[in-house]
Amino acid sequence: MTKLIGLTGGIATGKSTVSTLLRLSGYPVIDADQLVHQLQTAHSKGLERLTAVFGSGILNADQTLNRQALGSLVFSDQTKLAKLNMVMQPLIRDEIWRQVKNYQKQQIPYVILDAPLLFEENYADECDLVVVVATDHQIQVQRLMKRNGYSQAEAEQRIDSQMPLAEKKRLADIVIDNNGSKEELKRQVAGLIDQMHNNRLW
Repeated sequence: MTKLIGLTGGIATGKSTVSTLLRLSGYPVIDADQLVHQLQTAHSKGLERLTAVFGSGILNADQTLNRQALGSLVFSDQTKLAKLNMVMQPLIRDEIWRQVKNYQKQQIPYVILDAPLLFEENYADECDLVVVVATDHQIQVQRLMKRNGYSQAEAEQRIDSQMPLAEKKRLADIVIDNNGSKEELKRQVAGLIDQMHNNRLW
């Protein structure tokens, strides 16, 4: 039976690094963020729906999505952020479960579902195990400022738009603490992989 492992965290906590390490170790990863990009390409159904809701101001001159314009719009307004999720989540959900079913047919033992909104969109309810990648708040802010070039206020706004990490940690089966070095993070992921290989997670 295929086991579905949910992977989530907050922005700039290192979730993507953990996801990459698992993928490099041979585990198939369904990346919800990657699906979003695929579903928002020029002339796609997703982009058509977004434009209908938010207007043509979110488009570049070549009719591709201007992600910075969309981000500025929705992350400053919770109502608009909710509308964004209402537009995109049904499309994302359909594609996620299409891929899960395909892996189940192949009898793949473990599949990773990498989803920022794992709890918010109730994907966690369908997972056999949930892993949360977490950092202290100030480290998260500093990493986000460095990575995206945000001011502290912009970084705080992005973080505050998400479900609190403390709540995600409370709901997790396993918490990966990413306050240290990349080598320490790799050791924790290696420990998780060892548990998976030896079937010690259940």
